[in-house]
Amino acid sequence: MAKRTLRTLIGAALLAATGLVQAQEARTVAITQIVEHPALDAVYQGVKDELAEQGFKEGQNLTVMHESAQGNSAIASQIARKFVGASPDVIVAIATPSAQTVAAAARNLPVIFSAVTDPVGAKLVPSLEASGTNISGVSDMLPIDKHLDMLQRVMPDAKRIGTVYNPGEANAVSLVNLLEERLAARDLELVKAAATKTSEVLGASRSLVGEADAIYLTTDNTVISAAEAVVSVGERAKIPVFAADTATVARGAVAALGFNYYNHGRQAGAMVARVLNGTKPGEMPVETMDTLDLFVNPAAAERMGITLSEDLIRDAKEVVNSDK
Repeated sequence: MAKRTLRTLIGAALLAATGLVQAQEARTVAITQIVEHPALDAVYQGVKDELAEQGFKEGQNLTVMHESAQGNSAIASQIARKFVGASPDVIVAIATPSAQTVAAAARNLPVIFSAVTDPVGAKLVPSLEASGTNISGVSDMLPIDKHLDMLQRVMPDAKRIGTVYNPGEANAVSLVNLLEERLAARDLELVKAAATKTSEVLGASRSLVGEADAIYLTTDNTVISAAEAVVSVGERAKIPVFAADTATVARGAVAALGFNYYNHGRQAGAMVARVLNGTKPGEMPVETMDTLDLFVNPAAAERMGITLSEDLIRDAKEVVNSDK
């Protein structure tokens, strides 16, 4: 009886020790996202799928906290403070506004950003090299020249290119400045329309009617969240709408040459996994994406008054059919 009791006690102690090890191995990742739209949602899913593939599985040895700020910077700040208070192993910030609020709040916690166009301009890191700070991530800086090549391939006679952007978002301002510079080098004119929130996107788009030959949308989160408003204006006024985000093509844009944001999320997820395995963010340079995919929507083009060439359609990775 005494021996059985001893064996029982030893067994219980071993079970307790095993449970303690498992508890120590469990990780928590907090993911904050500035707004929900297809590109950023794909990033979120890519992060989780990459973590699962690398052995960090939600509900087993990984807890995932996820919140969206619904496009509101004040809510993004609240989420950042909440996550910092929870002390997760890593905070993942999707898009520039969320990354900036997390960077301001999380001085000592590891942070990996994604879908940030200009991390240096946004003051997240001092350079794209390993920074020695608590922050690194994956940038989606747009290849503006390649986008303009695509646009001019479709509309070689276009002279005035319109864009809608949020002047309060650092990511958007950096891209518009770069766009204006690149257009000037081609003797083309940029026509800007400001929208500080999604409800203003329709009005800003309407202001481009009669002023722009084509509309080009960057990855501005405020505008992409309301892309259908821009498309509706393009259809009514016969102004073709082009995009940097391939997911916008299914929502009615004529064409886009862009990154696969799910793969972007997988790339960020791999960096998160490295942090969970002991690497510090400051030891990792900021990563970028090189592969671009061409998406086209011939039906949308027809609704906006143009016809896509057969060779452009053949070159597309995906031909989207969005007949109404």
